[in-house]
Amino acid sequence: MAPRQAVLFDFDGTLADTADDLGAAVNHLRRQHGLNDLRVAEVRPYASMGARGLLRVGLGIAPEDPGYLAMRSAFLDRYDERVCVETRLFPGMAELLRELVRRGIAWGVVTNKSSRFTPRIIAGLKVTPACVVCGDSTPHLKPHPAPLLLAADQLKLAPEKCFYVGDDLRDIQAARAARMRPVAVEWGYHSPDNVGPRDWNAEAVIAAPEELLKLL
Repeated sequence: MAPRQAVLFDFDGTLADTADDLGAAVNHLRRQHGLNDLRVAEVRPYASMGARGLLRVGLGIAPEDPGYLAMRSAFLDRYDERVCVETRLFPGMAELLRELVRRGIAWGVVTNKSSRFTPRIIAGLKVTPACVVCGDSTPHLKPHPAPLLLAADQLKLAPEKCFYVGDDLRDIQAARAARMRPVAVEWGYHSPDNVGPRDWNAEAVIAAPEELLKLL
C-alpha cells in the first residue's frame, strides 16, 4: 500500500554532513599541488555544489578550464577512497527519521550526488529510505523537477503529497517545478552564490530537523 504522504530530502547539507570527507578529498589534491590544507569551514559552503564548487574553492579551477575533467576525475577518485569516514547524519535527523517511520510517513533521498557514492553512504549511515534518486538516475539534475518526479513515482504518490527538504536554492526551485511542498533548512551548506534560505520562496524555513514535524 502506498503511503499517504512523504518527505524527500536533499542529501549533502540536508540529511547528511559530508563536508569533512569532501574536504579531505580536496586537501589531498591541494597537497599534491604543493598547497596547504583548507579548513573544513572554508570548504563547507561549497559542499552542496559537488565537484564543480569544491574544485573552484580548492584549486581555483572551473569546468571551462583546461585540465578540469582530469582534476575532477582525480577528485572523485580521492573521495571514493573515503566516502563515508567522517560523514554523519545532522543532529536531530536520526530522531526525525524514526518519527516519520512511526507515523507511517515515507521518506526518501533525491540528490545530485551520483550513484557511485550515494548508496554506499546511505548504507554506512545505516538508514533505510523508501526511495533513492541520484544525480544519474534521470537525464537531468536539480533544479530540473525530473529527479523529484521520479521519486514520487517510485513511492506511488502524487507530487503534491510530498515535501522536499533542502539547503540550496535549486532544491526549492526543483520542488516548486515538481509541485511538491518546498522546505528550506538553515543548517546546511548555503552557497555564497545564493541569498539566504528565507529569500528562496520556500513554504517554510526550519532551523532544526524536528521543526519539520509541525508541518506534517
